[in-house]
Amino acid sequence: MKAVIQRVTSASVEVDGELIGSCGHGLLVLLGVAVGDTEEDLERMLQKMVKLRIFEDENGKMNRSVQDIDGEMLVVSQFTLLANYKHGNRPDYLGAAAPAEANRLYELFVEKARAYVKHVGHGQFGADMKVSLLNDGPVTIVMESDVLKPAAKI
Repeated sequence: MKAVIQRVTSASVEVDGELIGSCGHGLLVLLGVAVGDTEEDLERMLQKMVKLRIFEDENGKMNRSVQDIDGEMLVVSQFTLLANYKHGNRPDYLGAAAPAEANRLYELFVEKARAYVKHVGHGQFGADMKVSLLNDGPVTIVMESDVLKPAAKI
């Protein structure tokens, strides 16, 4: 699983000119589900994401999480995060999970995120979406679930 996390003042997503999801001050999460991703990967990633101290405290230091500021989230599916661009100029997306499984984990991510933050907007899986955002900072972090896996015991 791979996510691009952006600290935003606001963000929204439209499909066919209709607003389908939005958030205020908080996080825009572009989420790509890879082949082999599990619910455990999702949970580890989500818990890390909502605890990231990337919001400023009263002293201007990045010391607060989206939970600490009572922030919001907008989660948008984005399989292109799994692009393989190593060979040639046309990326392949063979590393992305099959649509049914990717959608299942994406929907589960949105559902579980609601337990951590007060408002979670979302996009429409598989749709041609137009995403607008006002990046705050800018603060942008790329997170990969493989990095969060516990080390193998020897």
